[in-house]
Amino acid sequence: MKIVLPGGTGNAGGFLSRALAAAGHDVVVLTRRAGVDLGGGVRSVAWDGRTVGAWAAEIDGCDAVVNLAGRSVSCRYTEANLREMMDSRVHSARAVGEAIAGAATPPRVWLQMSTATIYAHRFDAANDEETGVIAGAERGVPEYWAFSAEIAKRWELAQEQASTQRTRKVALRTAMVMSPDQGSVFDVLSRMARLGLGGPVAGGRQYVSWIHSQDFLRAVDFLLTRDDLSGPVNLAAPNPVPQREFMRILRTALRMPVGLPATKWMAEIGAFALRSDTELLLKSRRVVPRRLLDAGFDFDFARWEDAAADLVRRS
Repeated sequence: MKIVLPGGTGNAGGFLSRALAAAGHDVVVLTRRAGVDLGGGVRSVAWDGRTVGAWAAEIDGCDAVVNLAGRSVSCRYTEANLREMMDSRVHSARAVGEAIAGAATPPRVWLQMSTATIYAHRFDAANDEETGVIAGAERGVPEYWAFSAEIAKRWELAQEQASTQRTRKVALRTAMVMSPDQGSVFDVLSRMARLGLGGPVAGGRQYVSWIHSQDFLRAVDFLLTRDDLSGPVNLAAPNPVPQREFMRILRTALRMPVGLPATKWMAEIGAFALRSDTELLLKSRRVVPRRLLDAGFDFDFARWEDAAADLVRRS
């Protein structure tokens, strides 16, 4: 297959493009960094992430599009950064939709990256695609969390509204992707744990939803070929765990006995030092992949104990 990956130069895009190319697919990454050498037989083509240009010729006649474009959430949630997150996601999704709509031979499937952050902060029950509570109306959480949810909703709406009747569309509501690569979220969490900072944050009751990078790759491949699946699909392991337990398991895999707890204000200081935001630590993301499971997808790493041990070995 010919597969086009807009925004495929980030962490997930990097290992996804390499894996697809290694499987024999013709992989084209759309990137703002013109002329970048991605290696592994992956071609790069320039785009601006906002407007349809010469890059649209790569989409006309391709088999699939996997759009991963969007500013990283690993930053301080300032007004400017939140706006850039919104614009980079919505504009790129609209541009991809316009290119598909204008193609003489459009792709048969468009997988659009989305986020598990679209679901509400909650402890009482897990969020699946059918019964999950959409975020934005929770009480007792920072006001800007609602804007994060609004980004996710408009991101998906841009795909939904695209006039692409001949192309199946799937929104990938993705949890934290755990890969052994340098700079990944797993790498950051492991470094914190090795420094003795991998304890519970603000009590540690908040749930962590995650997916092993190997299962992420397998789920993308599964969705590329399953013509009966469209709309939102949760890409998350079926067993989210409270943050306290999540970090205890990671420390065990790392053979690190100590994990100092952190209060909410300590987390604020740590997030500021890491140029990140506490929403990533404090929001309870309890997400389960009901549609994948119902479709027969079998996770290689359904439990965090197994995933953490494997990731530590690989890293």
